[in-house]
Amino acid sequence: MKFISVPELASTNTYLASIADKSEPYTVVVADRQTAGRGQRGNSWEAEPGKNLTFSVLLKPEHVKAADQFIISQAVSVAIAVTLSKRIRYAGEVAVKWPNDIYVDNQKICGILIENSLMGDKISRSIVGVGLNVNQKVFTSGAPNPVSLIHIIGEPTDRFALLKDLCVAIERHVEAIANPEKREEIVEMYKSILWRSDGMHKYAIPGGETFMAAIEDISPAGYLFLRDDKGEIRKFAFKEVQYIL
Repeated sequence: MKFISVPELASTNTYLASIADKSEPYTVVVADRQTAGRGQRGNSWEAEPGKNLTFSVLLKPEHVKAADQFIISQAVSVAIAVTLSKRIRYAGEVAVKWPNDIYVDNQKICGILIENSLMGDKISRSIVGVGLNVNQKVFTSGAPNPVSLIHIIGEPTDRFALLKDLCVAIERHVEAIANPEKREEIVEMYKSILWRSDGMHKYAIPGGETFMAAIEDISPAGYLFLRDDKGEIRKFAFKEVQYIL
């Protein structure tokens, strides 16, 4: 595993993409400051310089078909959630908010942006971008529910020791999905730690409709199946439905 540390970048994902063809799998680019860090839905990612982890990992998962690419998101999400759970222990419940945000209780601690490049029916490479709130105490972007490790455990964390633990876990989980039994274990773990996996919760779809529903299942392709309060099963792709916090 090769680590490339850069004081400032526009985006670790963009930089890693520019060197991906000549880089080995599990090359990691980490920046103290991102000037144009990206999150899901085209959002920016707030990170106080020198306080958090903003990094990207290069994967070359030749054993994953393009149709099965959601397993990469599941493996990475589980890897990060498991690693954080060991740090947080009894201070909060770590969960995955579909498709791959990491929450502690009802607050967002980590965002993941995965960009896959396809070659035929295979994935030629994946760039996994991670923004993790570590030692930042004050957030000013107006994000609705951010939290940092320092809020939860009450003391600063060695960012680079945590980075190493996260990257080792990501590598281990991504390699594991080549084994069908291990892959199924990751899928089941992902489902077991889904945020709001029990009971009815409020959702919204484009156009303004809101409804109450419970998570029924996640398909291998990453679709979210919700059972609404009328008993009907509704299927959603990413960006087709939003959680109401």
